[in-house]
This record gives sequence, C-alpha cells and structure tokens, in this order.
Amino acid sequence: MAKKDTQFERRRARVRRTLKARTAGRPRLSVHRSSKHIYAQIIDDTDGKTLVSASSLEKDLRGSLKTGADKAAAVTIGKLVAERALKAGVTAVVFDRGGYLFHGRVKALADAAREGGLSF
Repeated sequence: MAKKDTQFERRRARVRRTLKARTAGRPRLSVHRSSKHIYAQIIDDTDGKTLVSASSLEKDLRGSLKTGADKAAAVTIGKLVAERALKAGVTAVVFDRGGYLFHGRVKALADAAREGGLSF
C-alpha cells in the first residue's frame, strides 16, 4: 500500500516541479523554517553545492535576535544571505519556499533578500 503524502509534501513537490521548469541556470534560494529558527541557503543545483547560507543559529546573531522564530529574525537572515550572495557573485536566484506558504516569516525573508540586492 502506497504511503499517502501529506499536504505539505505535495505542496513542496509541486513547488520544486515548477522551479525546475523556470530555473534557467539560476541558483535556488531555499528557505526552511522551524518552530524556533529560520534557515536560508543558495544552492547551485547543476553542481549540487551550497554557495551561501545563513541561519538564526549563528553565534553572532544569537545575541542580537530576541528569538529565531519571528519576522525580525527572518528579515535579518534575508539581508544577511543577500549580502553574502553578492560577495559570492550571485545576483539572480529562484526563490524556493519549499512547502511553506508565502506568508509571514517566509515573505519577510524574501522581501529582505530583495532589498539586499537579490533579484527573483
């Protein structure tokens, strides 16, 4: 008997499927959020390597953030990943929200990354 996918897993698969069709050689800005932290990384799928990453777990950010699970933390991580991406020579990416809805912390991270200089 086949395992039934959850709504989250189906949404994640649908997002990835559409991203594959639209990437055009651009790296992917992948977002993961948990109940306590938020993570972002820019991945080059052709080489299978992570180019840039940032998370609310980093030691220099822990003191400045009240918690890793709010919009302020997402904005900080979005700006940080954009800054690191520009240093690495990445300006255009494809936004991979995973199975998360584009709302709240995910949207705040995306908007901050756009303000930081990434285009998607």
